[in-house]
Amino acid sequence: MDTDPHTRLSARITGRVQGVGFRNFTQTRARRLGVTGWVRNEDDGSVRLEAEGPADALEDLAEAIHRGPRMARVDDVTVEWGDAADDFETFRVRR
Repeated sequence: MDTDPHTRLSARITGRVQGVGFRNFTQTRARRLGVTGWVRNEDDGSVRLEAEGPADALEDLAEAIHRGPRMARVDDVTVEWGDAADDFETFRVRR
C-alpha cells in the first residue's frame, strides 16, 4: 500500500537543455520512478516540467534534472513544491 503522500513538482530548467534529449531523459526517469506529468520545451530555450507522485520519487527526479542527460548543460533549475491535484494519468513529452 502506498502511504507516501503525493506531491507536485514544478520546475524550469535552463542551460543547454533543448536538442540534447533532455525531454526523453526526463520522461524515461519519471516513468521509471512511477511519476505522472509532462515535460516540454519552452520558446525561451528552457524546459518546463510538471510532475506528481510520491515525494521521494519526485526528489529523485529533481536530482536527475539537475544533471540531465550526458549532452546537456544545466545552468539553473527553479523548483516549486506543492500539493498534488491528481491531474495526470501518465508521464509524457508535450510538444
